[in-house]
Amino acid sequence: MTFSTICIMALIGLVLGAVLTYFLIPLLKKMHTGQKIREEGPESHFKKAGTPSMGGIAIIAAAIIAMFVYHSIYNSNIAVIIAGFLLFALVGFCDDYLKVIKHQNEGLKVKPKFALQFIIALALSVYIAKFSGIGTQVFIPFAKEYVDFGIWFIPFLVFTFLAMVNAVNFTDGLDGLAAGTTAIVCFTMAIIAMATANSAAWNFLNISPADASQAFFDVTDAGQFYAALLGACLGFLVLNHYPAKVFMGDTGSLALGGGITVAAVVMKMELILPIVGLIYVLEVVSVIMQVCYFKATGGKRIFRMTPLHHHFQEGGMKETKVVIMFWLVTFVCCIIGYAAVV
Repeated sequence: MTFSTICIMALIGLVLGAVLTYFLIPLLKKMHTGQKIREEGPESHFKKAGTPSMGGIAIIAAAIIAMFVYHSIYNSNIAVIIAGFLLFALVGFCDDYLKVIKHQNEGLKVKPKFALQFIIALALSVYIAKFSGIGTQVFIPFAKEYVDFGIWFIPFLVFTFLAMVNAVNFTDGLDGLAAGTTAIVCFTMAIIAMATANSAAWNFLNISPADASQAFFDVTDAGQFYAALLGACLGFLVLNHYPAKVFMGDTGSLALGGGITVAAVVMKMELILPIVGLIYVLEVVSVIMQVCYFKATGGKRIFRMTPLHHHFQEGGMKETKVVIMFWLVTFVCCIIGYAAVV
């Protein structure tokens, strides 16, 4: 895997993402998929009411097409990555369908939505651990060693899937925030995949050349998916930057969370995600902290509003500045994440 491969796949994804999003918007408008804005949300968001949602369909299609245009070899790694990507997208699609087409304000109820996510996470985790050949080893950042999680691997993966999918979902709250942040994360993970593949994986794993060859293909397959998804996010961002002409909806945000997580699992780089995706973590942790503190104190709050990006908005910061600040934080975290691996 080379840097030119990353650039070519990203370029294909970008063109496809922009074109598909452009042609999807009129269709979404005809389907009356206008976004409803929560009354308790920031006042500045009320003007966004009616903006077409479910644009994540374009991201998904662009990434998959780009993957198969350039990566014509179909194997179990590609299968499990695409499966995770699409299955979580399906949960998001069901939620969006109920909210924006059937006009059921809550969409999927919390418990059924979480149950579906749990079933998908468990199925993927069992398959990866028992049948995929990927194994149960996990790379430890900074220590730069692999540790076999053994019987704890499946619970660890289930937690990782659920945490990351919902964290990315919470991040999708400002124009361009989730798409831009994910593009930066995908670029970094693709570069890490390239560096890992080119540094001879057996030097890390201390395993046989045959197993090292499998490790090489694991990181290469995942890296190429990240490159395709990078381009798809950038293409979508062309029409999703402020003021957004389309939102990705849960269809897109859950797909992004599932895609970046399952690709990291294939690379054995699960523990890199909280570093490069620190913004995701901060977003979901801010919600958890707010809810727990609110209940414990009878109505007091830690943040002005959650997820975290709304806290800064309510403090008077412009939406575009919040987004750029979060992108910059992600960029710095990605540099640290790269240093933790290479």
